[in-house]
Amino acid sequence: MKRDRFLHGLLALLLSAATVAPGWAAPLDKAGSSERCVVCGMFVAKYPNWVTQLLDKTGKVRFFDGVKDLMAFYFAPASFGADGKLTAVEIWVKDYYTLEWLDGRQAFYVVGSDIYGPMGEEFIPFTDRAAADNFLKDHHGSRVLTFDEITAEMVESMRGMHKMKGPMAK
Repeated sequence: MKRDRFLHGLLALLLSAATVAPGWAAPLDKAGSSERCVVCGMFVAKYPNWVTQLLDKTGKVRFFDGVKDLMAFYFAPASFGADGKLTAVEIWVKDYYTLEWLDGRQAFYVVGSDIYGPMGEEFIPFTDRAAADNFLKDHHGSRVLTFDEITAEMVESMRGMHKMKGPMAK
């Protein structure tokens, strides 16, 4: 009897573990008060609506104060002290309206709007295209992009004069 209960419990545990995709987990709910953006050095907890996260293949989570800095790191990790061959396993951003976490590779991003993030011009993320299109109209955006349409050149152009100077910035 005890053995059957044990086996049923073990089977339930194994089945529940198998339903989670390998390497894919939920983002951390909150950044700690000492967490800094890997790119600019700002304390990310001060800007909870803008926080983004990247989980690399080694299991390390990195925080950023917006999509723009996350993308700067994504395109040039070695510039910010990481392995140049870094592989992003998970990328998490927050939908601008709902503030719900979403897969950054599936998001739609509005650029050129009148809404600014902690470091100025920003890629504003949305879960679906319709919300991005509405935001674009309401906030005078210039275009909607998918993750794959964002380029390193766009990111650097947006970063422009807002690059931080000091030990955290390269």
